[in-house]
Amino acid sequence: MPKITILPHETLCPDGAIIEDAPSGESVCNILLDNHIEIEHACEKSCACTTCHVHLREGYDSVNEPSEIEEDLLDQAWGLDTDSRLSCQTILGDEDLVVEIPKYSINHAKENH
Repeated sequence: MPKITILPHETLCPDGAIIEDAPSGESVCNILLDNHIEIEHACEKSCACTTCHVHLREGYDSVNEPSEIEEDLLDQAWGLDTDSRLSCQTILGDEDLVVEIPKYSINHAKENH
């Protein structure tokens, strides 16, 4: 099973994290949430927002291809670059990933803040 390395994020994961034996076939968003990394997911993982936007710094080619809907939504994401994906739509393959969670999202209605 692959490993996911999460780069440090100021509030969600200040020291970074390593998730050993991550389950292939599961979304990156679910894996992060299952491991107490509370990434935003305002649309409840239905591919209707960009709050779960991540950068796949390594392993991009090992995950599923983005759908047209995901690509259209990513155009609205803060800090978009060539390795951007919505974590709720990114299905882990058999290779390790290095994930960076952007500092900001476009969520203007954060709960608990």
